[in-house]
Amino acid sequence: MDQQRTGVRESVGAAYGARAAEYTELLGSVEALAAQDRDTISTWGAGIDGPVLDAGCGPGHWTEHLRALGVDITGIDLTPEFVDIARSRFPEARFRVGALEALPVADAALGGLLSWYSVIHTPPDGVPAILRELARVLRPGGSLLLGCFEGPRLEAFDHAVTTAYFWPVAEIRIELERAGFAVRSVRTRTDPGSRPHAEYLAERVCEVAA
Repeated sequence: MDQQRTGVRESVGAAYGARAAEYTELLGSVEALAAQDRDTISTWGAGIDGPVLDAGCGPGHWTEHLRALGVDITGIDLTPEFVDIARSRFPEARFRVGALEALPVADAALGGLLSWYSVIHTPPDGVPAILRELARVLRPGGSLLLGCFEGPRLEAFDHAVTTAYFWPVAEIRIELERAGFAVRSVRTRTDPGSRPHAEYLAERVCEVAA
């Protein structure tokens, strides 16, 4: 990983670390989030065969939600403060520190991977490598559920924590397919008072290109 990408990753981690308690209070519960998201993630998790990774788990609410539904899941996050908070809130769940670019998971070890708003701060030129890493850890037929901001153009905006990006659906689809996924469905919506949302259900279907 080059120094620029490492610097961005460290900057994002530090920004969230500084506001981890505030973020947890505002957005760290399933009940505080959209009911459609809860339904989507619950239904997805119930259909997974094998271990699941919540990549970019934040304060752990989705990890715990799926664990309580019987999913064999581990949460991982770049920000140590989030991992500490998640462990204290949900002692029965598993959490560890780690980066999306280098997941501490063996090749083809997972049946499912949740990436819910975990790539929104990654500069566009860094997203393909992350998607390839997500593909690496999923077994053939494994399922990825990816959530992010949607927009008509690939562009940055001022997020409350640090710079984030809107992605057009067509461009995310292309990057997923290049990484070794087949996109099975895409859903978009804009809730009142919220930025446009997109969610992608994708299946790991081929080897990652060298």
